[in-house]
Amino acid sequence: MTTGSVSSRRADTRRNHERILVAAAASLADTGEVSFNAIAKQAEVGVGTVYRHFPTPEALILAVYRREVRHIVEIVPVLLEKHAPDEAFRVWVTDHVAHYMMTKKGLADALRTATAFRGELPGDAYEDMLGAVSAMLEANVAAGTVRPGLTPVLVMRGLGGLLWLDPEGDWQGDAAELADLLWHGMAAQPG
Repeated sequence: MTTGSVSSRRADTRRNHERILVAAAASLADTGEVSFNAIAKQAEVGVGTVYRHFPTPEALILAVYRREVRHIVEIVPVLLEKHAPDEAFRVWVTDHVAHYMMTKKGLADALRTATAFRGELPGDAYEDMLGAVSAMLEANVAAGTVRPGLTPVLVMRGLGGLLWLDPEGDWQGDAAELADLLWHGMAAQPG
């Protein structure tokens, strides 16, 4: 009986944790602000539960950031399984990375504040993104669609151009053009 109640509490804790992150992500996307009271109400938990999971606004912002990066990273194998490597790269850049950047401007502002407080972005998120880019590169090199020798860091720098997209403009079209430009620079040269 004790084991069952502990398990159900753990499951409830995990559900609450995820609901808080979802509510915080929505709040950051909409307003760029973290209000523990508003997030608790949206997540349908008590404000004390939010504080137990995330003792500071900075901790909550960084947890949201890690969750969002995890989603971008975890989609890579799915895309590589579903699409040819060159198409998987384009879909990932335009439908996932660019979409994330355009819909998370509030998170970006909050993240700048949180990292100014803590000092820097979490290194594991950056490493995870490099791993995702590396997986895309490896699949495309194996398929002969990109030239070998490209580093994930270089491609990440190229993807940094997505930060300049205007969320009020045609960012989808601009992201597709940027992906094409980056792709042409990466493409295997005809021998």
